[in-house]
Amino acid sequence: MIVKFAAVAAIALSLVACSKNDGEGTTVSINGGNGTALVDGDSGEVTVDTPLFKGAIKLPKITMTADNFDLNGVHLYPGSKIGSVNVDAGKDGGEGSGGVVRVRFDSPASAEKVRDWFRGEFEKAGTSVTVNGNSLSGQAEDERFRIDLQPAGERASGVVTING
Repeated sequence: MIVKFAAVAAIALSLVACSKNDGEGTTVSINGGNGTALVDGDSGEVTVDTPLFKGAIKLPKITMTADNFDLNGVHLYPGSKIGSVNVDAGKDGGEGSGGVVRVRFDSPASAEKVRDWFRGEFEKAGTSVTVNGNSLSGQAEDERFRIDLQPAGERASGVVTING
């Protein structure tokens, strides 16, 4: 599933990258085992390094938001902005290689409010989660996930980690 996500993420990025952003962009890195790709959120530069192709192009910066993320039907808290997406498909990038996806985000509400919102949304989606402080963990579509939230004043910053 992680490999499928990497392919989908690459396609989605090519479409999203067409929208111009003058503010902060989202950084995306994909490590497929024998190749990497990086979208630099600060500059908009896209670099690709594979055995068959190496290159870099400059595109407008992209900003990914709550609507660009979906975990078993649950988006990020409304108004959240994604700072970075890191996809590591594992050593060889193959199925069952233990890939990991990490999504770092900032939300416009407190960590407690965001945690409680996630718990309610996962319950509506039929996904059981365990809450431990400001963290939630569960399993969706045969992949384990964890959401860690940290207070950032009246806001929250968080990391979603999905293990394939």
